[in-house]
Amino acid sequence: MPMIQRLFPALFALAFAAMAAALPAATAHASEGLVEGRDYVTVADGQPLKAEPGKIEVVEVFAYWCHHCNNLQPLISAWQRRQPADVAFRYLPAAFTLDDAAARAYFAAESLGVLDRTHDATFRAIHAEQSLPARGASMAEYAALYAGLGADRDQVLAAMRSPETDARMAAAREFIVNAGIQGTPTIIVNGRYRALGRSYSDMLRITDLLVARERAAAGH
Repeated sequence: MPMIQRLFPALFALAFAAMAAALPAATAHASEGLVEGRDYVTVADGQPLKAEPGKIEVVEVFAYWCHHCNNLQPLISAWQRRQPADVAFRYLPAAFTLDDAAARAYFAAESLGVLDRTHDATFRAIHAEQSLPARGASMAEYAALYAGLGADRDQVLAAMRSPETDARMAAAREFIVNAGIQGTPTIIVNGRYRALGRSYSDMLRITDLLVARERAAAGH
């Protein structure tokens, strides 16, 4: 066999290995333009909300009554659909106080399996239709809204007042306090980074770069 034929498979294998080794480095290089304090803040001793092996967690802390969250919602919804399988996206209602009815409504809808009907509709009810007060809406008002969307009113109220929701509210508040979150919307990557940004699209761009950094660090 000519030497060139014997060498080609070996050279191809070496080239392929070099390309594979370069992928994490290329991904890391893509995130090197990030500047701490301008683009993100490192969360001291930060932990994911819900760690999953092989997953990079992205959490949006939001509030239904927040008009910035309302404006971000269609953008982050589209962003979420574009993410690869290793990104675990989670919404987290801003439980700044444990009696926040809007946050309790989110957890109740999630536990009852009706979130796909209620999430965007709650934003619309507050910001477009103005059929629900932006501030100070009661649990009964949220339950009535969700009943109009096909949920059982009494079940919604029971879920909002349940010990399970109490525990989730406390866990959400602990995550928010530990991450130093003071306003909404805020995006947290893997519990470690709080994304900043000068616009909604810039915040999502920075989030992508932080996800790339975490992916490279994990050797994915």
